[in-house]
Amino acid sequence: MTVSTPNQIRNIALVGHQGSGKTALSEAMLYASGALDRAGSVPEGTTQSDYHASEKERQMSIFATLLHAEWNDTKVNILDTPGYPDFASEVIASMRVADTAVYVMDARAGVEVGTEMAWGYGEQMGTPSLFVLNHIDHASADFSTLVDEIEDRFGRGATVVQIPAGDGTRTVVDVLRQRQLYYPEGHAEPDEQPIDDAFADRAAELHETLVEDIAASDDRLMETYFEQGELTERQMRNGLRAAMIDRALYPVFVTSATETVGVGCLLDFITGVCPSPASRLVETEGGREVRAAPDGDPLAFVYRTMAQEHVGEYSYVRAFDGTIASGQDLENATTGTTERIGQIYQLNGEERNQVPRLVAGDLGALVKLDDTHTNDTLRPEGSGRAIPPIQFPRPRYRMAVRPVQDGQEDNLAQGLHQITDEDPSLVFNHDALLNQLTLSGLGEMHLQIAKGRLERQAGVDVEFVRPRISYREAIQTRATAQYRHKKQSGGAGEFADLSMLVEPHDGDFHPPDSVDVRGEEVVTTEWDAEVHFVNAIVGGVIDMNKFFSSIQKGVLATMEEGPVAGFPVGDVRVVIYDGGMHPVDSNEAAFKRASFECFRRAFQKAHPVLLEPIHTVTITTPDDYTGDIISDLNTRRGRVQGIDTQGPLQKITADVPEAELHQYSTTLRSLTQGRGLHHTKFSHYEAMPNNVQEDVVADTAAEAAA
Repeated sequence: MTVSTPNQIRNIALVGHQGSGKTALSEAMLYASGALDRAGSVPEGTTQSDYHASEKERQMSIFATLLHAEWNDTKVNILDTPGYPDFASEVIASMRVADTAVYVMDARAGVEVGTEMAWGYGEQMGTPSLFVLNHIDHASADFSTLVDEIEDRFGRGATVVQIPAGDGTRTVVDVLRQRQLYYPEGHAEPDEQPIDDAFADRAAELHETLVEDIAASDDRLMETYFEQGELTERQMRNGLRAAMIDRALYPVFVTSATETVGVGCLLDFITGVCPSPASRLVETEGGREVRAAPDGDPLAFVYRTMAQEHVGEYSYVRAFDGTIASGQDLENATTGTTERIGQIYQLNGEERNQVPRLVAGDLGALVKLDDTHTNDTLRPEGSGRAIPPIQFPRPRYRMAVRPVQDGQEDNLAQGLHQITDEDPSLVFNHDALLNQLTLSGLGEMHLQIAKGRLERQAGVDVEFVRPRISYREAIQTRATAQYRHKKQSGGAGEFADLSMLVEPHDGDFHPPDSVDVRGEEVVTTEWDAEVHFVNAIVGGVIDMNKFFSSIQKGVLATMEEGPVAGFPVGDVRVVIYDGGMHPVDSNEAAFKRASFECFRRAFQKAHPVLLEPIHTVTITTPDDYTGDIISDLNTRRGRVQGIDTQGPLQKITADVPEAELHQYSTTLRSLTQGRGLHHTKFSHYEAMPNNVQEDVVADTAAEAAA
């Protein structure tokens, strides 16, 4: 169909726990609308949505897939999202451009962690929502218990629009329109029937409750309801739409997606009640509001980018205002560069259909954009409007990555840039001091999928290994040392004599009585350590104007690979208080060498220790798992700092050494049956226990020898 106004569009995101039937529901919608002759199957790998090789292999959604169906002269854009927590960024991006979140629940399992997580995202974004209880025809499904559970977890706004007519049947009672629908096997269209006597009283009671819920959400409707004792179907639809936009009501539907039961009725509601893009205001950066209008200035937001084989990079966009047309020149609000809009596609999974334009509110894909990525806004030059970027979750799982074969480091780096541009919840970092590349994501499977994409797109075989830890070396006391560098080789020689004091830099300097401070200079190293160089030379025994910088270079060279185990040295104060020089043989190289050795000797006498990075870990979990989590933290040398209650959840805060957090997200998922989440943030460095230090020193020596 040709879409000319935002009122002809509905954008929905299917969200919920893995295995709840989101992909099956999207197939059923396409089949019921006539877009498919036959609904595909996840186990058979024939669905429109899960078309990537990795999805077929794992029989699960990994990427959010854009689909569309036509129903009641309306284009329904369907975003089928993954339910596994590692792919939360796909859910968040999809919900950002959807106007309704459809929470698909397995009626046999109830509220699961994927539903809870997606609900949290919807609350943050203010997304209108409805619930679909799938597999309702299964004998173990308990509708009333499920509704109670939804109300308990998500609030009293849940309002029933449909009920199943008995257990294990293909019949649904439409509470809104007071009718009974029977879905014959193999047919998407239902037979309308009178409501069975067994369900008539319950249907009437729920209809009355639905009317009261709608009326209670609007003062004018409440007055009408009191005056007339009823609301018209149109009043109910308009009131329900407004209540959904305000997140005051969350309609509850029932389906059996694999049997196409209830799917047409759900599509009727989506097209007839759910908000269109024109009914919602979107706030741009700077607080300006946008309401979708096809004749406005073009405004498109890239919510996702992904390389597609034989096509190139797709930029998935929502047109928030105006009309996006081929041949337009639009400014990238992030980079300031101009992009020429080329081919525009509407998508049904892997299938693409070229269209000349996208009107405000529509979703589609652009190709061959030169310098546009996820979170970028395209607009007319000088427009000043931009859509706020999506806030993706911080990574929770990190591995070092390296090429299997030497010489492919450049290809690896380019590939890492590409996949992190496509998926901002992936973060890579190059640590020059540790000589390693790390890739961080939301979990082990997230990184495994990223590894496959990296190998395909960059053409380089890679492996993941445990990341090295950025330890620091430090001293605990004050110590002094003297070193004389003397070298004679026939011609001009080398001579430098230094006496040096070192101490931890943890406060004001209180020099010994014999030290006369002449000046101080602070140098910050590449690893963010502060070195306070104190000049205490008197009597001109060393020309500090000439050799001070050489002395600094020698000390910094020693600090880069500390004397204990070769790790960088942390904050320290270095006092040069005595020495000597030769009028001919003293030069910069001699003083650099002397300071290198003198600092090393003083450092070794000042009770050196290894410091380890400590991270503050915040864990959110249902209360049932709190004890197990704390026990596990104790085995990781963690120190619990506090436990706070957040509704039905507990928030545990603990300080844990970074070395003990490797693959922690996998452990936490196991401990909490997937319901626990954690975030980490670097806090500080502190000295490690002696036995741990001995192990680290031994392991570092063995690695260096290997």
